[in-house]
Amino acid sequence: MRHITILFTILFTAISFAQDTGSVYGTLTDKEFNNEPLAFANVLIKGTTTGVTSDIDGVYRLDNLDPGTYTIQFSFVGYETIEKQVVVEAGKEIKLDIIMFASAASLDEVVIKTTAKKETETALLLDQKKATTIKQSIGAVELSRKGVSDAAGAVTKISGISKQEGGGNVYVRGLGDRYLNTTYNGLTLPANNIEKKNMDLNLFSSDVIQNVGVSKTYAANFYGDFAAGNVDIVAKEHTGDFFLDVNLGSNFNTNAIGKNFVKSEGTGYFGFYNRYRNNPFAVILSHGVDPQGIDGSLGVEGNFSSGKSWEIGEESRLSLFTTAAFGSSFEYRRGQFANVTAAANTIFQDAEEFEFTRNTTAMANVVYRINSDHKIKFNSLFINDATDEVGRFGIDGRGYNRNTIADNDDFGFFTQNVQFEQDMIFVNQILGTSTLSEKLKLDYGLGYNKVLARQPDRKRIALERFENTLDNDPNTNAIFFRNVEFDNQRYFQNIEDSEFNARVNLSYEQSETLKFNFGYNGRTKERTFDNQRYGYDIINPLTEIEDVNNFDAFFTRENQGVLYNTSVFRPLDPANGLGRENLPGQLENTYEGNLDVHAVYADAVYKIGEKWTLVPGVRVESFNQEISYDVINLSFNNPGSNEAKETFFLPSLNVKYALTEDQNLRFSASRTVSNPEFKEVAPFVYENVTDRIGGNPDLLNDPAFSTIINLDLKYEWFIDSGEIFSIGLFNKTINDPVNLVSANDATGTQRFFRTGDRADVFGIELEVRKRLLEDEDENSILSAGMNITYTSTTQDLKTVSGTFNTNFNRDSDELQGASPILINADISYSPTFGEYKPVANLVFSYFSDRIDALGSGQLGNIIEKGVPTLDFVWKNTINKNFEINASVKNILDPTIERVRENVSFDAALANDLGINPNLSEFALSSYKRGINASIQFKYKF
Repeated sequence: MRHITILFTILFTAISFAQDTGSVYGTLTDKEFNNEPLAFANVLIKGTTTGVTSDIDGVYRLDNLDPGTYTIQFSFVGYETIEKQVVVEAGKEIKLDIIMFASAASLDEVVIKTTAKKETETALLLDQKKATTIKQSIGAVELSRKGVSDAAGAVTKISGISKQEGGGNVYVRGLGDRYLNTTYNGLTLPANNIEKKNMDLNLFSSDVIQNVGVSKTYAANFYGDFAAGNVDIVAKEHTGDFFLDVNLGSNFNTNAIGKNFVKSEGTGYFGFYNRYRNNPFAVILSHGVDPQGIDGSLGVEGNFSSGKSWEIGEESRLSLFTTAAFGSSFEYRRGQFANVTAAANTIFQDAEEFEFTRNTTAMANVVYRINSDHKIKFNSLFINDATDEVGRFGIDGRGYNRNTIADNDDFGFFTQNVQFEQDMIFVNQILGTSTLSEKLKLDYGLGYNKVLARQPDRKRIALERFENTLDNDPNTNAIFFRNVEFDNQRYFQNIEDSEFNARVNLSYEQSETLKFNFGYNGRTKERTFDNQRYGYDIINPLTEIEDVNNFDAFFTRENQGVLYNTSVFRPLDPANGLGRENLPGQLENTYEGNLDVHAVYADAVYKIGEKWTLVPGVRVESFNQEISYDVINLSFNNPGSNEAKETFFLPSLNVKYALTEDQNLRFSASRTVSNPEFKEVAPFVYENVTDRIGGNPDLLNDPAFSTIINLDLKYEWFIDSGEIFSIGLFNKTINDPVNLVSANDATGTQRFFRTGDRADVFGIELEVRKRLLEDEDENSILSAGMNITYTSTTQDLKTVSGTFNTNFNRDSDELQGASPILINADISYSPTFGEYKPVANLVFSYFSDRIDALGSGQLGNIIEKGVPTLDFVWKNTINKNFEINASVKNILDPTIERVRENVSFDAALANDLGINPNLSEFALSSYKRGINASIQFKYKF
């Protein structure tokens, strides 16, 4: 009884004490970043040592305050200190929310901290925690730590994401390019490559990236063409005093060192080509076909970044961030390249490729904060990506082509391919935010994009009896292959994309528990394509070439009309006697495409108590796509155009349940669509050395789109700063899916078809990030992270008839592009020795085998084999101004392979090739990329 009395006495005293004091609580938000919560800010009662720090949600609380008047100071490094006076009453709680904004009067040391704030892992985990959709991001700090050089590498560090080896084609949850959207500051981007829907993420240097976010669940503000997710690249911006960073470095590839590198004649070191204005026929007459040598094989890297802010009056501030970068690299590949179809077509068991890549990036980001309520930005981005590639196929004299005419065994075939590709991308955007009142906020953006993707003067020469060049006998020589007049050719291609896009979102906060968003986003896109080809028609059969390293000696003006003729598909004016030989010609293939997407949407963010957040939304989207084409490989009665018009009604629901302050349970359900892209519907066929790919205009027939039902369930636990554990399940049902299919014929041309009625995707994602060792100030010394994704896909297959036909010898298969297993892992070690702060990172990734193209008829699938990669990145901060950084990437140097499944060869051919006539898989490409090493020196002024 005595114990009970004591307990009641303590309880009564506590209650009485609580009634004699008051509390102040609230949330700190960051005006610089769309009023997001401001974590780890200081809240102090002025004139005392009493204070707290805002938590990861920006929430603070001061309890047990005696009644009276207090002045409370709110501060954060690099932000204006705000003072508010409050009157505390006994037994009452006062809610005081504060909006913080940055100060331009910060010290240089402070500037570094504030500009990195929304680039750090902790800040982005906060963003992930607060998001109403399932979203993951990686910021500039983590990109730097892991040695990631571009956006493609960035997204692969996020769970459930991989990319195509050797390219920037990204796969999210096993779904490839056609199911993904890419935006820049929330506005759409065009594709730079005829074979892709999205812009190559390799083109976005880490120098322009503040963070990259991947939203894996749908919300009404996203375009309806959504299945795998939306990748949004956020440009860097600056607030603070002047700074200047300069970074210089060099890189090399272990395969390329010591090789005599060559590139296309006429291309500049910085990746520009100055003959676009010239008629292709004039280029052919005045310039040869041989590649030219390059001095050395050592790549260079360099960039600078600079920023400055100016205070204008009492409230306005103008901030400028600029960056410019250039990088070059060399890669040498040697291995097998082949095209194996219904008839064994072309097999090069020994081939080599020389690749010389240059990338130039420049960006300016101007931010004008008119006052605390209005901010406007102008962002301008320019990218020039250029690649010289010289391939020599059949260098062992054993290249095989079943169409050879000089030898009975069809061996001794050789092809030299010299090409230059240049993509110039111009992106200009105006973005803004305005607080119209306490309840109304406006967010908007307007953009114009321009892409010039060109492949000027590709030179392709084919020979037979190439083994004669290897026998050291001057009396035996290779001969020109002349099955058709375009076996030796010059090729010119141009793509031009232009796009206007816009977005606007008006949010209305009715109360603390209910917020509405009303918005519009849309895009108007136009593409033009043309190509022109000139064949070298060798006049006499069995014409010899004495020097395979000097084709220019044969293709001279003097020999034109004597040893060879030039030929075009479309003569200029045949009615007036202007024929195909030794004259300019018309364009060979052309197409024009137009895309118009306009949508309105609405959603509500409804909070029920402290636990539940419901976000129902709906989008109504108008879709109109047209394409007209004039290509040489279609029947004469084809209409030459197609069009689709649709209106989509797309509902969505996102639910978040806060199990605790640090744990969330999320659920998402939505209906979306997948629309065909120009490259999928344009029937033009692009011919590589060993494969062909083209579009299919029937994709715009009924149905003109795929409908997708998306379901997601995820648990996430934000353990501590920079630490997380999460597990998620996802399911997608895709009606009328589109797949790339390899034709069951001699050419094996790959085209896009609606191959079945339904595909199902089911997967599970697991992510863990953990600090393993900390110093006395709780800074991480050793940390590790891993994410694993398992995806199961299945689709039914059917016979397709139309402009092009296809059929299958099976009723179902996996979905093209889906890897069953994805793994990303890293370990980071970051000790401190005075001012010397090294950071060592070991970064691993792996994707398992996936279908690159479905095989039709009796033809097996083309499989992209799984690839493990291991990178080591070593950052050395010598002092506050100077860094020396090094990296070694692709340490495992795995074999990169694409294989054809279930291949059968004629016994005699198999014997000549030295292989089994019946193989479970045969390599269409197989090579190693080599290990890449680099070193950079960075100085901060």
